[in-house]
Amino acid sequence: MPSTDKKTRPPEQHEPQPYRSKIRHLSYVAILLSLVTVDPALAQQGAVCSAKKLPGMIEGFFQLTTGLGIVGLAVVWQADSLIEMFTLNPEQKKGLKRHKRSAMKSTIVLVVLGPLYTVAGSMMGLPLAQCVDLVPW
Repeated sequence: MPSTDKKTRPPEQHEPQPYRSKIRHLSYVAILLSLVTVDPALAQQGAVCSAKKLPGMIEGFFQLTTGLGIVGLAVVWQADSLIEMFTLNPEQKKGLKRHKRSAMKSTIVLVVLGPLYTVAGSMMGLPLAQCVDLVPW
């Protein structure tokens, strides 16, 4: 019968936290891109552009989410800075700094994604990029 002694069992392997957040962010970007760029049929290429209010709604939604992301970064950054002032444990301070870095990376991706799609989409001739401007400013 195998021994259940803790000394003989291998330690549990956990994926480091930064990799989880990177995978999560990449999956969010992939989902967003698939929602925006997937065109179900070639016959419906101009379906979004031919709708009267849909391009404006998409632009407004993107501007709203980008604005909320920037405000969210400011709130998270200030809250983490405040908590960090009252934290004595060095491990907790490292965790808070890691959280602030993660929030900053997420916001940068959110702000860069729209202009990148607008420029790259128009260069590649994607139909949605022709009628929707995803630059949030």
